[in-house]
Amino acid sequence: MDYPLLIAIFPQVLLDGLILGFMYALIALGYTMVYGVLEFINFAHSEIFVLGAFVGVEILLTLKSVGILDSLSPFLVLVLLLLAGMAASGILAVIVERLAYRPLRGAPRLIPLISAIGVSFFLQDAIRLFESIWRNAFNLVYPTMDQLNYRFQLTETIDVSVKSLVVIVAALLMLWALHLIVNRTKVGKAIRAVAEDQATASLMGINVNRMISLTFLIGGAMGGAAGVLFGVQYSLINPYTGFIPGIKAFTAAVLGGIGNIPGAMMGGLVLGLLEAFSASYLSLLTGGAFGAEYKDIFAFSILILILIFRPKGLLGEVVRERT
Repeated sequence: MDYPLLIAIFPQVLLDGLILGFMYALIALGYTMVYGVLEFINFAHSEIFVLGAFVGVEILLTLKSVGILDSLSPFLVLVLLLLAGMAASGILAVIVERLAYRPLRGAPRLIPLISAIGVSFFLQDAIRLFESIWRNAFNLVYPTMDQLNYRFQLTETIDVSVKSLVVIVAALLMLWALHLIVNRTKVGKAIRAVAEDQATASLMGINVNRMISLTFLIGGAMGGAAGVLFGVQYSLINPYTGFIPGIKAFTAAVLGGIGNIPGAMMGGLVLGLLEAFSASYLSLLTGGAFGAEYKDIFAFSILILILIFRPKGLLGEVVRERT
């Protein structure tokens, strides 16, 4: 076993794991916020995430087609992409809640779950249909922005691209902003009140439907931002891109404690790091018997183990207390 190599690649693997972990954390927040308020899993969140990625690539392709992409600051363009992706995904999440979930509120939990799966398939095909008509293709590649793709050596073993650092910084800023909104504002207090007890919150003058829609808006916006960052980081997207990241983000939410916002962040980082280390070290530790293609097994194995031994997650599940 090549121990010097294991040690040498550790910093780079750690960085890759953090980038992936923050991506999972942003997506997981959409799952955990909806569960915290309504106690059901919005499996259409994967496609809400993908919509953000497609909005981002469409803006970039449009700017490139009119010949102004290279003349604009890539950081200004990235802010534009994030705002547009967050707006589009947030609005879609609100529409999905209004049309597919609100009429089923109070029904047995299995019914809105089935509705969520149906919405997921519908959105996949809707995005594929639109892109097939609009561009005659639905496998799209994010145009490159040279300044974001610039790479520099921190050390002999750490190779960092500017866009990787941007992904980490953007994710941290959004997670910090969400923390402030939920814990330091009247809106956040109202959302937490609705999550605790909808009937009592309504009696206290809180518009429950509005707060639930706002929860979907915030969760969808986080998913849209993650979609843009995913596209910028990994380039290739298609209507089905969100399925695996969505399942893994759900795993991260369960890992940290479904309904627990800090838990979603922690679960995303833990899962991202585990996946990065397994992809890089598995082949070295097993002498080539297992390679990076087995990394996905870890995500789902973790989900199974968590559900068996600690079903409430690492930080505990947060749901409404009933009296």
